[in-house]
Amino acid sequence: MKILPPDLDRDKLPRHVAAIMDGNGRWATQRGLPRAVGHRQGVDTLKDLLRCCKDWGIGTLTAYAFSTENWHRPLEEVNFLMVLFERVLHQELISLQQEGVQLHFAGDLSPLPYTLRQQMEEAMALTANNRAVVFNVAINYGSRSEIVKACREIAQRVQAGTLNPTDIDEGLFAQHLYTAATGDPDLLVRTSGEMRTSAIFYCGNWPTRKFTSPTCCGPTSIAVSFIKLCRIFKIASAVLAKCEAGSQLIEPV
Repeated sequence: MKILPPDLDRDKLPRHVAAIMDGNGRWATQRGLPRAVGHRQGVDTLKDLLRCCKDWGIGTLTAYAFSTENWHRPLEEVNFLMVLFERVLHQELISLQQEGVQLHFAGDLSPLPYTLRQQMEEAMALTANNRAVVFNVAINYGSRSEIVKACREIAQRVQAGTLNPTDIDEGLFAQHLYTAATGDPDLLVRTSGEMRTSAIFYCGNWPTRKFTSPTCCGPTSIAVSFIKLCRIFKIASAVLAKCEAGSQLIEPV
């Protein structure tokens, strides 16, 4: 069990953390290791972060694991990642079930290998009633494709006569996003330390009231960095609560 540091208050922690699992391959390359080693280490990092969220009472963790842009990587690396996703899901599912983790997968899953899609469906069905923590894995996810998907579905409803165009608002649009079931994150972490969100969460309203952190966690130091981030979040939340609107950029500690 991950013990909550005494200076952190459960009630002032983020309720939903999103993590862009970035930089694993570069981390390995910089150490003269195969990129595959970095990806495997990234899995262990994610497991550690999920355990922190569960033990500290953070309700939802979204892991941005594979974007629509990642298909442009070398075929060998893409194939390795698909096999890795399938292998990890198979190996960890029973443990996730026992720990009360509810699994969701966000993104266009149709291009994924059939066996992987089948495992995902089985995992979601098996863990549907779990309540300890929600683990949302964004795979083949991109906000541009998400916007297109939402617009297409709404247009089909209008064309079918089941939706009046005047009833279209932000709330209805959000219902058609991949992230509809999990909502917007309070804290966005990019483990490589870069200050960019890539193609994630363009549609949510979180940028107007949340913040990102450039703290570099890397695939081996997430626990220490996450504690720092939660401390920053505690301070930033108090500051943002006094603001009518706008986002706050937090410097790394």
